[in-house]
Amino acid sequence: MTRIGTSDLDILPLSLGGNVFGWTADRDMSFRILDSFVAGGGDFIDTADSYSAWAPGNAGGESETIIGEWLRARSPEGAVVATKVSAHPQFRGLSAANVRAAAEASLTRLGIDAIDLYYAHWDDETVPLEETVGAFDALVRDGLVRYPAVSNYSADRIREWIRIADEIGAVRPVAVQPHYNLVHRAEVEQNILPVAEEFGMSTVPYYALASGFLTGKYRAADAAGDGSPRAGGAAKYATEQGLQIIDALERIGDAHGVSITSTALAWLRAQPTVAAPIASASKTEQVADLLASARVDLTPDEVAELDRVSEWAPATA
Repeated sequence: MTRIGTSDLDILPLSLGGNVFGWTADRDMSFRILDSFVAGGGDFIDTADSYSAWAPGNAGGESETIIGEWLRARSPEGAVVATKVSAHPQFRGLSAANVRAAAEASLTRLGIDAIDLYYAHWDDETVPLEETVGAFDALVRDGLVRYPAVSNYSADRIREWIRIADEIGAVRPVAVQPHYNLVHRAEVEQNILPVAEEFGMSTVPYYALASGFLTGKYRAADAAGDGSPRAGGAAKYATEQGLQIIDALERIGDAHGVSITSTALAWLRAQPTVAAPIASASKTEQVADLLASARVDLTPDEVAELDRVSEWAPATA
C-alpha cells in the first residue's frame, strides 16, 4: 500500500480513471469495471464533476453519478474517491461560492459524506488565490472534504497556494495531478516533481498511458483511423522515438510476464513522488493489466533503460 502525501489515505498504487464512465463505458459496463478493479485489490477511484460533459447528450456529472450508484450498491470497504472542481458547465471557476456549491453537488451525486481527495481541477487566475485556498480549507473544516489537492497547476502557483495556506493556517494540498508519462516528461520532471518532493506531496499522474499509445496498440500514425475516441491522440506519438519506447516496454514487460501497459505504469510508479498513476478502462478485460502494474517492480537497470530511451533535453537558461 502507498500513502498519499502527508494524508492518512493508504491506497494500492493505481488509480482507476472515471473519465470513461457515462461516455465510452455505459452504466452496466462501468459497474463491471469497478467490480473487477475492487476484486483485484484496487481501492482508489479518480473522477471529476465535469466528466463527461464533452460527450453528446451529457451535461457533466455522469461519471460521479455512476460511481455514486455503484458505491451505494456495493459499499466497498476502504474505497478512496477523488474528484475535482472548476470545469463543470454549471460550476466553472474557483470562487469560494462556486467551490462550495460544486462540492455539495458532487457529494450528492456520489452519495458520500466527505470527498477523500478534492482537486482544484484547473487554475483560475481570475479569482484571488487566497479566496480559493480559504474555500478549500472551509470544506475540510466543515467535514465535506478530507484533503485538498491541485491539478494542472504550475510550480509557482503550487508554491503560492502553500504559502497562503501556511499564512492563514489552512490545510496544505497533499497531492498534485499533472499530465505525465514516458512520452511527456520534461515539464513535470523539471518543475512539478521537485516542488512535490519539497513539500511532501504525492504526484498522481493523468494521461499515464498517453491516450492509449503506451498500451502498444497504436504503432503507426494511421492508427487514428480505427474509430476509437482516443486513437487520434495516441497515434501522434508513433514517432521513431515513441516506437523505440514501445519496443523497450515490450522487452522489459516480457521479462516480468506483464504487458506493455503494466510496464509503462510501473515506470511511472518508480518516479520520485508518484503515488498512483491514473489509468482508465472501457472494458473489463483491460482491468487486469492495470492492476498488474501496481504489483510489478522494475529493476533499477530497467528504469534506467526506459529513462534513456525516452530521454528529453532539459531547458537551459
